[in-house]
Amino acid sequence: MAKIVCVLYDDPVTGYPKTYARDDLPKIERYPDGQTLPTPKGIDFTPGSLLGSVSGELGLRKYLESAGHQLVVTSSKDGADSQLDKELHDAEIVISQPFWPAYMTAERIAKAPKLKMIVTAGIGSDHTDLQAAMERGITVAEVTYCNSHSVAEHVVMMTLALVRNYLPSYDWVRKGGWNIADCVARSYDLEGMNVGTVAAGRIGLRVLRLLKPFDVKLHYMDRHRLPEAVERELNLTHHTSLESLSKVCDVVTLNCPLHPETEHMVNAQSLKNFKRGAYLINTARGKLCDANAIAAALESGQLAGYAGDVWFPQPPAADHPWRHMPHHGMTPHISGTSLSAQTRYAAGTREILECYFENRPIRNEYLVVKGGQLAGVGAHSYSAGNATGGSEDAARFKATSK
Repeated sequence: MAKIVCVLYDDPVTGYPKTYARDDLPKIERYPDGQTLPTPKGIDFTPGSLLGSVSGELGLRKYLESAGHQLVVTSSKDGADSQLDKELHDAEIVISQPFWPAYMTAERIAKAPKLKMIVTAGIGSDHTDLQAAMERGITVAEVTYCNSHSVAEHVVMMTLALVRNYLPSYDWVRKGGWNIADCVARSYDLEGMNVGTVAAGRIGLRVLRLLKPFDVKLHYMDRHRLPEAVERELNLTHHTSLESLSKVCDVVTLNCPLHPETEHMVNAQSLKNFKRGAYLINTARGKLCDANAIAAALESGQLAGYAGDVWFPQPPAADHPWRHMPHHGMTPHISGTSLSAQTRYAAGTREILECYFENRPIRNEYLVVKGGQLAGVGAHSYSAGNATGGSEDAARFKATSK
């Protein structure tokens, strides 16, 4: 029997849903690169239901308990007295989501002598100390591509919301106003702007494709250059540095993994290279940016707007500067956990567990660490070393709002 600890976000404050806004989901079989969607032997949930919260349990309980395993589901993850820490001593598998990450630091991994696998129900495993996992021979896996398009759509939404000044305009209506001049004083057209992505992987490239019909000039920075045919198709300009890209772009969107080379890549110094009045979108990881530098750039006008779906730590403290800075469009890391995406990442988590318990190979594209080395998507996205430097700070914070 294995013990699986699953860390998920809290249920809605109004209670777990009894009904949903829609009755079904579009059927998608493959991603653009040909990769198939998750293919578990079975699922024990209704597609389109809320699976990422505690009561949803990623649809795993029936499957795991029928096989004789123990499933512990909790939202308590921060601090030495958290339920997560209390369960680590005999846990074989830990599952969490990027939206409500179980920060698996070296210290936590050391407290879990029976730990064999860490699974991200979603994409992005930087909340795990990958070097510690490699040294312990722990497998790290994630459900690659499951919510990439969900995040890309969120990037486009945030871009338009900032450039068109949508959120303040909506607020005027909610307050009973009709203040047209106040609304349009910071509103522009996206058409004709220079838009650049830092990283052009699955999310970044999808963002570029979605934005092309807006007749913008597209730029990208990536250590893996895109095929020439793709550059021609989208009329892309390639950059080799953030400085080069930020000097010409009106909108910059961050779509790269977090590791030591990218941590705080946007800081007080690098922001000086941005065009005055640029917009910055970050749905990747909060620690790509220096929080105080972002707030200061919005106060000074160096940035016209910042929209982020990612914070550090998660959830953030009540006094986090991003909660109160001007001209922001922050959301609580929801971009990749739409009900559509949840169906895919829950099914992918089930597929990974089936492979593990049946001693079958886990898909290479799902692997981050295997056999003491970076593997699969991990070898493409990360570098050997501590990919979560500073994540231990998260233990100092407790959820301050739901």
